Amino acid sequence: MKNVTDRTSNPFGMSPPCRHECESGVRAVFGYGDANADFHVVGDHPGVHGGRETGVPFTGSAAGERLQPVLNEVGLLGDAYSDEPRSANVFFSYRHMCCLPEDRAPTDREYADLEPFFDAELRAIAAHVLVPVGERATRYVLGTYAAREALLDAVDGDPMADLHADHLPGRGFLVVPVRDPSDWEEGDGERLASSLADLLASDYRQTADLGRFLAEHDTYEVR
Repeated sequence: MKNVTDRTSNPFGMSPPCRHECESGVRAVFGYGDANADFHVVGDHPGVHGGRETGVPFTGSAAGERLQPVLNEVGLLGDAYSDEPRSANVFFSYRHMCCLPEDRAPTDREYADLEPFFDAELRAIAAHVLVPVGERATRYVLGTYAAREALLDAVDGDPMADLHADHLPGRGFLVVPVRDPSDWEEGDGERLASSLADLLASDYRQTADLGRFLAEHDTYEVR
């Protein structure tokens, strides 16, 4: 497999139509990490999961302070509690990357406006495992990439507490929903760490060998 790019932040040069600036002066918190990663962590937006002051997803926030140590424990992140974490086989991005006035969530129209940018980056990363964080990101990922959004509506009470850290097969992806870190209870961090460790110890990659269609006797694996 050849590297897609070695750029860490905004590896594909996305230019979304963002109008507002975050505290850091940037207008968007772009995707960040290993663009050749097998694991893609999908958050909601900067106002919820962090990055308004740092420009990096899941930093400068309570969500990042809880999630980063778990990813570090299983070897997906080279350090924890960092504003520029060293990614190891993991990429981070938001469903809505644009900065918005503080304390305001994106509208349905604003989410829809950025979907082409999010989808293009997700397909370019082509990770094997999608890790949506929080109900909004999980609902979108399950509905778009797994056709399993109904799972969220079939659970009484808090669906994210029930689905947290489960392994859900999708259409070419394995999905591991994560309860929003701000709602974590005792044991949720350990449950996620165990789930990811089990995956890393297994053959989680979803590829097909098309080498049989080549004249030479070589392997040609694709997602």
